Amino acid sequence: MEHTESHTTEASSHFHSRIDMSGLQQSLNRIKSEIGKVIIGQESMIEHLLAALLSNGHVLIEGVPGVAKTITAKLLAKTIDAGFSRIQFTPDLMPSDILGTSVFNVKTSEFDFKQGPVFSNFILIDEINRSPAKTQSALFEVMEERQITMDGATYEMETPFLVIATQNPIEHEGTYRLPEAQLDRFLFKINVGYPDLAQEVEIIKNQHETGMQDKTDAVQMVITGQELRNYQEIVTRIVVEQHLLEYIAKIIVSTRENQFLYLGASPRASIALLGASKAFAAIRGRDFVTPEDIKDASFAVLRHRVMVAPEREMEGLTADEIIRQILESIEIPR
Repeated sequence: MEHTESHTTEASSHFHSRIDMSGLQQSLNRIKSEIGKVIIGQESMIEHLLAALLSNGHVLIEGVPGVAKTITAKLLAKTIDAGFSRIQFTPDLMPSDILGTSVFNVKTSEFDFKQGPVFSNFILIDEINRSPAKTQSALFEVMEERQITMDGATYEMETPFLVIATQNPIEHEGTYRLPEAQLDRFLFKINVGYPDLAQEVEIIKNQHETGMQDKTDAVQMVITGQELRNYQEIVTRIVVEQHLLEYIAKIIVSTRENQFLYLGASPRASIALLGASKAFAAIRGRDFVTPEDIKDASFAVLRHRVMVAPEREMEGLTADEIIRQILESIEIPR
């Protein structure tokens, strides 16, 4: 990864951008700075969250408790002037608790639709795997089409609309496996690990010095929802050469032909990888995609969309290892 970042930085210093990326770059740096007031480390998670913002995709964050999954998502939402809603998933949660319900109005003798917490711009779903399939299915339409259908009426979501969900990979009691169809609706699955020793020391030091002070109050709004929509439009115009489109297709098709995978990636993964690669290019200050952008985006785009063959999984082989093998087996276009 260090090689990729240095290569990208070197490449970005030798071209003249055809799209004005200065405003986008400044805003992203300010958002990182604001989140950095509270979060120490976790640069990869923050970069992927920003990429999801720019490519208008939902995110699933997986990690053990206490690695700043929820707080990072909340802080990201705080840097954008848009609505925020948090839903705690539990086994007894019903679809109407998320989407809303029709309530009888005595004055008009008609049913009025009372909107649920999903009607916002940024939806944080905590412990998404703690609700059963009936509740999970309530998210299918709203995540894919940014709308819900209730009692024959269709309600459009305001833009931007982004779902950030968290789950714990270790605890299995009282949890439900997410349906493959729902997993496929997430642009990224981000795996969050522990901080290293230096970061752990910095976290403890920071907490010791601030004491009871709520550090999240220091995080300021950076951009408006309209500015975010403008940035998303800029990202769609980022240049992707034909040979890189073919490179993306080769990666996706290779997952379907890999003997270690029981399930390969769908065409939706191709589109997701294209959008994510453009977002990574924008974050790095370029108006064109490089093979490194595609490779860096591949893991988070694909790890939840492929299924390791049971016998290989028993041997300890992971989706990330297979994706790495696939990337190494395909010639990098130059």
